[in-house]
Amino acid sequence: MTLPYAEPLTVIDPAELVIPEPPRRGEEGGEPCFPCSAGSDSNLIWSDQHWTLHNPGRTGLPGSVWLASRAHFDSFADMPAEVASTFAEVCGCVERAVLSLGDVGRVHLYRWGDGGAHFHVWFVPRPLGRLDMSGAYLMAWEDALEPATEEQIAGAGRKIATAMKHR
Repeated sequence: MTLPYAEPLTVIDPAELVIPEPPRRGEEGGEPCFPCSAGSDSNLIWSDQHWTLHNPGRTGLPGSVWLASRAHFDSFADMPAEVASTFAEVCGCVERAVLSLGDVGRVHLYRWGDGGAHFHVWFVPRPLGRLDMSGAYLMAWEDALEPATEEQIAGAGRKIATAMKHR
């Protein structure tokens, strides 16, 4: 595993604390919730009763997708039981669909909640053989890679959508 930067890296001090933290998208006082908006269908590739699966807007790793709940809740801690009962199954289906693209070594599952208060997780493929991109380094590499074209992203999304329909 290596970072996509030349040595020597310099450690910096952490930023000052920001308390209270500013509202996130989907919270009172924050920007509107994107997954709850009509515009969220613009990159939709698959959905069912509880989940929607989307292509990212920009990525250096085609096959990256994000899965959002249909219901508006923030985290695992407040996920309704009915939705929670389907989470593992849908995650397994998404992982198999991303793996079906070929040349994928592993599919990483990430959850960050700092930008928006609507539950969502990311599936990010590590290219086969790219051991330098293993583990937590994958996202640093994703930021440093040349962005994929819109067609590459859409094409991967179409293949994933097809695999999801045949799950």
